[in-house]
Amino acid sequence: EVIVNVATPEEAQGAVDAGASMVAVVGVDGADGKFAVIEGLSVPEGRRVCTIANILAKDNKALEEVEEAWICRDMGFNCVWISDALYKAGNDPVEHPGAIISSVKAKSSVKFASPKARSGKGEGAREYLGDILM
Repeated sequence: EVIVNVATPEEAQGAVDAGASMVAVVGVDGADGKFAVIEGLSVPEGRRVCTIANILAKDNKALEEVEEAWICRDMGFNCVWISDALYKAGNDPVEHPGAIISSVKAKSSVKFASPKARSGKGEGAREYLGDILM
């Protein structure tokens, strides 16, 4: 299946109109900017389009990428692409790639939790959201 990379609402709509079933928002900073690209998509009846937010690694030690993934999920994205962020740190035992994937998959909220929460307390509801790892 083809994943079409888009950076503007016009590109996203053009991809859907051409028959794309997976659209990745790339080259756009922040969850709000990414959402603006897919917000007004008009999907023909009977078709489904998987929306993907491409989240790039930030130049710091914080796990802002995890928070951005949670925000994108809450805004309606079906998937996040976080390959860069998996390997930005790795020196801290809680920041290895597996821990980052677990944090992204956690059903949590930036209002009630931090991606670095270790105790499990105060993290809000948690459930398995599913994943596709490539």
